[in-house]
This record gives sequence, C-alpha cells and structure tokens, in this order.
Amino acid sequence: MNRRQAVRSIAFIALFLACVTMLTYCLRTNGAVKDRFAGFYAEKKNTLDVVMIGSSPVFPYYSTPEMYGEEGIVCYPLSTNLQRPIAQLYLAKEALKYQKPALMIFEVRMYTGREGDMTQNMAYTRGVTDNLRYSLNRIDAINAMTDPKYLDSSATDTEKYTYYFDIFKYHANWRSLYLFSQWQDFLYCVPDRHKGYEASTDVCRAQLPDYSGVTQTSAIEADQDLHLTELMDWLRQNNQQALFIVSPYNMLEEEKEKNYNYIGQRVTAEGFGFLNMNLYYSGIGLDPDTDFKDNGNHTNASGAAKVTKWFEAWLKEHYDLPDRRGDSTYASWQQAYELWQTEQTAGLQTISDHIAKGEYAVPGEEN
Repeated sequence: MNRRQAVRSIAFIALFLACVTMLTYCLRTNGAVKDRFAGFYAEKKNTLDVVMIGSSPVFPYYSTPEMYGEEGIVCYPLSTNLQRPIAQLYLAKEALKYQKPALMIFEVRMYTGREGDMTQNMAYTRGVTDNLRYSLNRIDAINAMTDPKYLDSSATDTEKYTYYFDIFKYHANWRSLYLFSQWQDFLYCVPDRHKGYEASTDVCRAQLPDYSGVTQTSAIEADQDLHLTELMDWLRQNNQQALFIVSPYNMLEEEKEKNYNYIGQRVTAEGFGFLNMNLYYSGIGLDPDTDFKDNGNHTNASGAAKVTKWFEAWLKEHYDLPDRRGDSTYASWQQAYELWQTEQTAGLQTISDHIAKGEYAVPGEEN
C-alpha cells in the first residue's frame, strides 16, 4: 500500500466511525435523560456557573430556569434515574471538559444504598454511559461501572462491547428515526428549553418525619465510601469547589439520617460543603399534602418551586455566584425562565384540580 492509498484508507475509516457514532446518537432511546444530556452539550462552553450531579432527586426538585430568573444562577443538572454513586466522578470529569463551574453540587441520596442492589437492573447504569458522548472518559466510566466486583450476581446485560458500542444495544430502534427529534441528535448537541428541569403535576400525600434530633453517625457501605473518597480526591486535585446535598424527602428510616450525618462529617472534614435539607422542611415551606408526586420521594411542580426558591437563596448566601440576568450570552436562559413561568402557572392549576377532585397518584419507587 502506497502513501496515497494509506491516506484514503485512514480517511475512509475515520468517516465510517464518524457516521456510526452519529447514527448511534440518533438511535439512543429518546426521552428526558437524553434531552437533558444533549442539552448540556449544547450549552456554550464555559458559561455554566454550577453543575449539579445526582440521581432522580435532582431534575424534579431544582427548577434551573427559576434559579436563573430569580437569582441569576446558571445551573445545569447531569441527572439520571437511580444514578449509582460510582458515576459521579466520571460525570464531574465530563462536566469539566466543557465547563468551568465555580461550584459542583452532588446529591448524595444514593450513597446510602447497596452497590449490588443498583446493578440488578443495568438500565440505570446505561442511563449514564449511554448518554455520554464517545470519549476516553466514557470508556473509563464503562470500565468502572461494569467491573464485576460491583455487580450483583443476578445482573444481566453486562457485555462490555454493548456499552463501548451501544449501537449493538439500540440497533432495534430503527423505527424511532421517523421522529425528527432523533435526527437532531446526530451530534448529541440539542438545546433543552427546560435546561434539564423536569416538572410533574402529580400529587401524592406524604409524611415528613422530624429527624433533627438524630446526631449519631452510621458508616455507608464500603463501596460507596470508596467512591466518595475517590470523588473528593479528584475534586481536591482539580481545586474544584463542591457542595454535597440531601434533597428533602419522606425519609422513613432513622438509619439513613445517621448515614447522612456520616457523609456530612466526611465531606466537611475534607473542606467541602454539606447541606441536609431534611432538616429544613418548615423553612422551605413544604406541604406534605400538596408538594410531592410519589409519597414524598420526589417533589411535583409545587414543591420544586419552594425547594428551588429556598435553595437558590441559600446558595447566594454561602457562595459567591454571579448574577447573569441581563447578559445577552444567557438569552436562552431568560427564554427558559419565561417558559417556566407559563408552564408553572398551568401546572399549579392542574395540581390544585387534582387535589380538589381527590385524584392522587400511586406512590412510586424511590430513586
């Protein structure tokens, strides 16, 4: 093979891989998580001041358009359902590839879980790996999250090649290509007009027990402790300011409060912030009869607005975050805020109608 033929061969292989990559992005299952991650990649480089990482308490609790409109805080969530703590390190690395956030926030509810229990259904692992762009960091995330030492003995869908090349997993999604939105994802870079926030108008009555008197600590599982240590080590090495939070929810086990006390001691000892919002129900103004969608595990639109308003004020008090309102760079955030205002008004009316008619949702699983 001469030099000209070699160049042509390399060019053909590069073009083929690029086409396969773009087709894979299009075939990935559509939905809120895909929209959220594609939206992250669509944000202008180095314009996010806060990146929030965590499981399902993140995207329904914190209305990022509201945070912008009321305090000028530019915060974007990298959140997936039942997100395993091991994923947070790689999501943080992914965030720093595209942004220079003044603050990273990590929701820690899932640190109280058992690693093996989170791998009985690998769909939740794929929620992370199959929504990252192809990169070396994605490979590292796959290798860590499919390491046999962390997997439950009953786990299926563990073949690594289907994670490295997830087109093997989603090749049957050909029919979804009739949706224009799927073709838009060929670069995995599509603006999300809700800025990662996902509102709900369901209502389910909850209980909010008071564990403010619990001061004892209880260690989390060794695997989760290791993942927390690795994350904090990386944050220190990168001089990254971080806050670890517990979103307010119907915490029925006193043992979990002890776990959170343990996590709080660990992260504050390393110089990071910690906030357990389970200790501030009244200050936030949460109403267990109106503000949750599934027995207290996640907020609806009513509860999200209250949590967001309280949290954004707390952030402004404790961190030096700029007010980006009025900056033309953030015009899309102003549009997202105006959209949120319209949808929030309609959402609150729907919630009120549900309550008036006694239409309550069936409690779902915590994640």
